[in-house]
Amino acid sequence: MGIGVSLILIAAGAILTWAVNATVSGVDINTIGVILMVVGAIGLILSIMFWSSWGGVGGPTRRRTTYVDEGGPEPY
Repeated sequence: MGIGVSLILIAAGAILTWAVNATVSGVDINTIGVILMVVGAIGLILSIMFWSSWGGVGGPTRRRTTYVDEGGPEPY
């Protein structure tokens, strides 16, 4: 799960928790909102923790350059 998906889950959970006043029989919308926010927050934390290993900003990168010698110097 990426940072964008995590932020969308957090936003959707916040909307369900604090902005929706509807009631559905058998389903608590506030609980679903809190669950979405928690899952989004966990995903966001994990995405930030592993960002450098996924090729994001930070962390030293080391590149290896290989030179191929096709023989000695050319004769005059």
